[in-house]
Amino acid sequence: MTFSIAGKTAIVTGGANGIGLAIGRHFLSKGANVVFVDRDEDGLVKEFGENSEDNAFRYFAGDLREKLTQANLLSATIDAFESVDILVNASRQMIAVDPLNSDDDAVDTLLQQNLLNALRLSQMVAKRMIKQAQGQTEGSAGTIVNLSCIAGRRTNPELLAYSVSTAALDQMTRSLAVALAPHRIRVNGMAFGSVMSHSLKDTLRDHSDYRGEIEHHTPLRRIAAPGELVHTAQYLASDASSFMTGQVLTLDGGRTLIDPVAAPAH
Repeated sequence: MTFSIAGKTAIVTGGANGIGLAIGRHFLSKGANVVFVDRDEDGLVKEFGENSEDNAFRYFAGDLREKLTQANLLSATIDAFESVDILVNASRQMIAVDPLNSDDDAVDTLLQQNLLNALRLSQMVAKRMIKQAQGQTEGSAGTIVNLSCIAGRRTNPELLAYSVSTAALDQMTRSLAVALAPHRIRVNGMAFGSVMSHSLKDTLRDHSDYRGEIEHHTPLRRIAAPGELVHTAQYLASDASSFMTGQVLTLDGGRTLIDPVAAPAH
């Protein structure tokens, strides 16, 4: 089997910065067509300049909580590249909460941002993948990769909303994998911890002492760069993982191998 994704078309959400941007750029370097998606239009423009029909990429700015935005994203992708073969749900949000504050709506917010946006977009893109594969009986009809976090398996009261939403995303990965397997669409996930994501950068700006805690409780004793996740994403998106579906791979420098601690997982 091959790791090649050349000629494939990928939608990557959270594509203006951090891990989503790193994955999208890597896919582009490997010959894929990439649509970078983010609410941060200024960030997209800063990274890519003007959209051009001469490029193997496009960017799309919009709020994926809106069904119309998701529909317009899919239409724009098809208009530009005629098909969609890979979806990477990399857009995430993290909010610290008071677990005893019943007026805190962070759980609702993060279930929408980290779970429902990915679910609705996956459903919409999967229908397109199924349509594209009509008449075919072999090979992959498409792949979906969901970016999750080890917070879904760890316990930190301040990350209650984030943990709940990422745990739900992992279960969504498994459920969609079973539902879409008859259509030859594979769904897998990546749960990471000690990675310098956009949200972790924000956290460290406000709480610089967290860096030492994270590194101390990570067996590899460091925080990974976003680029260290891109080859795993390529593996899951390519035929190299053709018999893998419903799995959530852990990339955390070993953090889940030791006792849980209070340091945040991103």
